[in-house]
Amino acid sequence: MPARKRRRQEGGFILTFWEVLISVVIVALVFGAIINGYLTTAVQEERSGYSLAAQSLGIQVVEQARSAAWDIATGKNQLTNMALQSATWNASTLTYSGYTTNLLDVPFKGTNYVVATNYVTIQLVYLNGSSNVPVQMQSIRVDTVWPFTGWGNHTLCYYTNSIGTLLSPDNRDPSTLGVGGN
Repeated sequence: MPARKRRRQEGGFILTFWEVLISVVIVALVFGAIINGYLTTAVQEERSGYSLAAQSLGIQVVEQARSAAWDIATGKNQLTNMALQSATWNASTLTYSGYTTNLLDVPFKGTNYVVATNYVTIQLVYLNGSSNVPVQMQSIRVDTVWPFTGWGNHTLCYYTNSIGTLLSPDNRDPSTLGVGGN
């Protein structure tokens, strides 16, 4: 008879308080890690969106410069007529620089928009380091600076996206460039 009672007692599974507490803590840690992973991913996605929007602003300025007329034969150089704030011309380095500001193209509501600043540098360069080369180049560099704080992070950090390119003149007449032609 005592063997039957022992079987009945062993047949049920009864958890103690400590076993329940440890299992609840493990489940809470797992769910906390999952939620933290989602939040971290969301912050990184927001930062990536800001970075792509800032790169787009920089590309807009480069495209504006690429569409400007620059003809050596007629002396036309619209690259130095770009609408830049605090525009300066350095005659010794042949550098035109300034900046523009614009809103990042990310969703916003009310006043939570993000302003980015494009620092533009346009420099006349010669391929062999002298002014006697027939074809000149314009070096264009745009540094887009934008702020980002993340979620719950109260430290404001500034990030920079840079883009650069070289432009050649629009002139297609070789006689006015000093090469070929009769």
